[in-house]
Amino acid sequence: MAALASYDLVARNTATASTNRTHADDVARQYGFAGGLVPGVDVYAYLAHVPAAAWGTSWLESGTMQARFLTPVYDGAVVEVVPGASLENEFGTLVTLQVVDEGRQVCATAEARQPSTPAIVPTLAAWPDVPLPDERPPASPTSLAPATPLAIPLRTFRADRAGEYLDEINETLPLFVASGIAHPGWLLRMANDVLGLNVVLGPWIHVGSSVQHHSVVTDGESVCARGIVSAEWEHKGHRFVRLDVVILTGDERVVARVDHTAIYEPRRIVG
Repeated sequence: MAALASYDLVARNTATASTNRTHADDVARQYGFAGGLVPGVDVYAYLAHVPAAAWGTSWLESGTMQARFLTPVYDGAVVEVVPGASLENEFGTLVTLQVVDEGRQVCATAEARQPSTPAIVPTLAAWPDVPLPDERPPASPTSLAPATPLAIPLRTFRADRAGEYLDEINETLPLFVASGIAHPGWLLRMANDVLGLNVVLGPWIHVGSSVQHHSVVTDGESVCARGIVSAEWEHKGHRFVRLDVVILTGDERVVARVDHTAIYEPRRIVG
């Protein structure tokens, strides 16, 4: 198999108006950052360009990617998605990926896989379809206790409106621009919303996602997400939460399963 091509782009902070103020320069500096953070879901979208370009729709229907966000990506930075050597065996093809900045610092790592056989699609019995709360509770070990169900309502993917999102992430692949297929980064934003629309958050940080694709979303389809809190813990002054999220269509076709981890209450830098 030919080596996968690297990918250069200029990063953009698409969330300066977000309620998550780690994307605002002044608040981000209180937590030790040089400025507002480019959202992790957008860094994931940058990473997804390489396997999507190499493997096309088949990766969006059955492939996987595990991503970790190690150091911040800042607005205006020129970053490169660098693939490692591909490993092929009877289970499929695996490639490692890195996002590196202009100083060659590794900002994110990932493993993308195109399996030889599709994964088993999960049944939905474990993910209740619960309504949004009338009043969101503050994020806490209680409101985010393991086994707590969370969900967000349906939204519709419109291919004729997708251009704005694709411009935000500097995506030009015909697979997304011309084919009317939802970008995996756009879908991953719903995992963030499963958290942010169900509890009140202060500044928080997305640190990693592992995604198993099962099918694509096309123009006019409605999609939603359901989640279960799988873990909540403290480490070095940060409080973490881990969600097990399914993204599905209005007729309950599973699109993806996401293992989503965030620092929902980061340690503030004093002084």
